[in-house]
Amino acid sequence: MKNNLLPAQPAAPSLIEQIRRGELMSADCPSREILRHITSRWGLLVLIALSEETLRFSELRRKIGGVSEKMLAQTLQALEEDGFIHRVAHPVVPPHVDYSLTSLGSEVKEQVAGLAEWLESNLHRIMAQRQPRETALAE
Repeated sequence: MKNNLLPAQPAAPSLIEQIRRGELMSADCPSREILRHITSRWGLLVLIALSEETLRFSELRRKIGGVSEKMLAQTLQALEEDGFIHRVAHPVVPPHVDYSLTSLGSEVKEQVAGLAEWLESNLHRIMAQRQPRETALAE
């Protein structure tokens, strides 16, 4: 006797399973927000800036040219909430706060550093692709 039942389709992962494993392509997965924190312009630069040393807020701001105080503060807060940044506030006047990477932050920095290095090494190629398009748009 033949079994006419169709093979069972795997059930879609629950939200808890998505969180545990990460389902980046799922609109409901919290990994997207974390990815946004890591790969934002300032998030990537903060991770790289802190890769070699512990820095104070003002030192970070000087090291990362062009970032506003507000954007740096928001970026640091998001990366701290995600567990990538360790913040130490010293009880002194004026306030003294140090920022460094956690072990998780060091791991993610290693992942994004390759992207940053590739970008810097290939900037000339990217700019060469932009030139014909910018010229055509100007005409």
